[in-house]
Amino acid sequence: MRAKQAPISPNLYGMFIEHGGNLINHGLWAEMLDDRKFFNPIDSSPDTPLPTDAQDAARALRMRSRRWRPVGADRFVVMDNVSAYTGAQSPEVLTDEIEAHGFAQTGLALEKDKAYVGHIVIRKTPGVRVQATLSWGDGSGQKQTVELGRVQAAYASIPLQFTSQDDTEHGTFSLTGLGSGSFHVGAVSLMPVDNLEGFRKDTIARLRDLHSGMWRLPGGNYISAYEWRGAVGDRDHRAPNWDPVWGAVQPNDVGMDELMTLCRLIGVEPYITVNAGFGDATSASDQVEYMNGSVATPMGSLRAKNGHPEPYGVKLWNVGNEPYGWWQFGHMSIQYYPFKHNLFAAAMRKVDPSITVIASGAMLDEMTVLGNAAYTAGVTMAIPGTETDWTGGMLASSMGNFDGISEHWYARMGTRFDITIAPYARNGISTPPHRWGYVPVEETQVEWIRHPSNRVREKAEEWDDYKIRFPEIAKKNLFLSMDEWAYTGGPSNLKLALAYAEVLQEMFRHTSDMKMSAFTMGLSTLDYNNTRAEYNANGLMFKLYRDHLANIPVELDGNSPQPAPKWPIGGEQPKVNAGSPTYPLDVIATTTEDGKFLTLGVVNPTNSTQSLVPLVRGGTLSTDGTVWTLTGQTVTAVNSVGKPAEVTVTEQVVNAKEDISVAPISINVYRFAIKQ
Repeated sequence: MRAKQAPISPNLYGMFIEHGGNLINHGLWAEMLDDRKFFNPIDSSPDTPLPTDAQDAARALRMRSRRWRPVGADRFVVMDNVSAYTGAQSPEVLTDEIEAHGFAQTGLALEKDKAYVGHIVIRKTPGVRVQATLSWGDGSGQKQTVELGRVQAAYASIPLQFTSQDDTEHGTFSLTGLGSGSFHVGAVSLMPVDNLEGFRKDTIARLRDLHSGMWRLPGGNYISAYEWRGAVGDRDHRAPNWDPVWGAVQPNDVGMDELMTLCRLIGVEPYITVNAGFGDATSASDQVEYMNGSVATPMGSLRAKNGHPEPYGVKLWNVGNEPYGWWQFGHMSIQYYPFKHNLFAAAMRKVDPSITVIASGAMLDEMTVLGNAAYTAGVTMAIPGTETDWTGGMLASSMGNFDGISEHWYARMGTRFDITIAPYARNGISTPPHRWGYVPVEETQVEWIRHPSNRVREKAEEWDDYKIRFPEIAKKNLFLSMDEWAYTGGPSNLKLALAYAEVLQEMFRHTSDMKMSAFTMGLSTLDYNNTRAEYNANGLMFKLYRDHLANIPVELDGNSPQPAPKWPIGGEQPKVNAGSPTYPLDVIATTTEDGKFLTLGVVNPTNSTQSLVPLVRGGTLSTDGTVWTLTGQTVTAVNSVGKPAEVTVTEQVVNAKEDISVAPISINVYRFAIKQ
């Protein structure tokens, strides 16, 4: 057997996470209270109505935070914008001797006999008595109250601890006072006692066992309007802010130091994206110094002051997020952006010459399907060597100022990009009936599952063309990083896991060029609620490959080639369909580094059993091997918290001397010893 590509890097199993909305705050971070530093006013006004469109309404609901509501009349809670503890305002509660006044937040998930810890930053006038209460029901015996007896006239942090006596999804936390005067609250926090340095114990355990290699963070559209300095230091003093990208409040509790804690807890390498939207090169170089500089440097000294004297030693750095996109904060044309990138790279490398700098790219497929070609030049398809060729522009004008280049792609379920339809643009081109040139499409199950891996194949084809146009790519060993990728528009069921397995296998066919990958999102490997997390089908698929597939790709031949492309070449359609010459199976072959074991990744996207006969050139396989199989009863099988798993992984002995029967709708990893 002969190695066909470079080893599979652990970073090809990487993940991506973005602060946008509540993605981190509710899924990873253990904080239970929304708006804990009071960005929003506290009153009894109704919530903003949800959009009428179901998809927009679901997104808005995910972004929406629970609100604080007054206990008593609205007039007793005043937002103090003169002497706020942090941010623009802090609540002052006016009290009297007769009726308790204050504010409360409901909708908290509590578990029976579980302890919750936190604190409140508070000050009050003499004679006012303040209490904090956690309720798990409406009865008088269904709550626990803590008297805050040590509150003084100056702000101080008072610890809190409660133990719930029942399970509920509708718990309430309240702060109320009695007496003549008032009390001010600067910040309040409540977490399960078993949190891991601020993160959810349940999600951390699952994510750690995926062994993802690296995580790209904070990243995403969010980064282009992000100021990293606002999320370091004392969390209570970090001002909350409005995230204009996702339309949600950001408490700034999970900043650079917390993200490094996350990476340590789940055992991955951090890959940081800097703000090249509204940010500048000085901010980016300061960020590198904060993460990697010694305590003798200004930013390293600040890091030490914040409790982290040892440098983090972050090696992977991404300059900007989708700067090619007209939707992006700070978007500029390819005529100017390479100059900006070069400023960033020079400033960052001056601080730490050892870092790996990854530029933001967009090949012809991405510039076409997102309408950037139409927006930029009024053409349907991006053209090599023109202003519509973003990656080509970066290679032409920034060569030497990056070590790798990132690519993003998203495939859309139930649609295909029609290159004959001009996509939506803002330069006078008429808007077609379908947004961005996407049209509904009828696909067989096999085609649907292969659809997203075609985007990977197309990236590989385009990169080969770039290597011809730019010989320096090979000389400088430039690589590709698939920094964001996903199949959007449906549930995380077995069918989706089959598609993602084919995506991984297509990347494994191009490891000489593709060194990194960041699946959108890391939390999309889990089904979770407010108290518990389990692997969904996606998570089981990633874990299956990471646990059992060897890392040296070898040549694989077959006698059943993939069918020819069904649609015109371009946009989403590569010249050659993705997959191995084993249609309808998709197969990848790898060996261990010592060459003693062969592993096969085999995806059967059909509803029928398929046969496979493994033959090895230059050796024979041991009779008995092992197969790990991920499958379910139907392609719509899902794993949901609190319900029996519909997608499972089983382990069996398999005989290499016989035809191997590959179960319907299954993902398999076979392992055989090789006899020389």
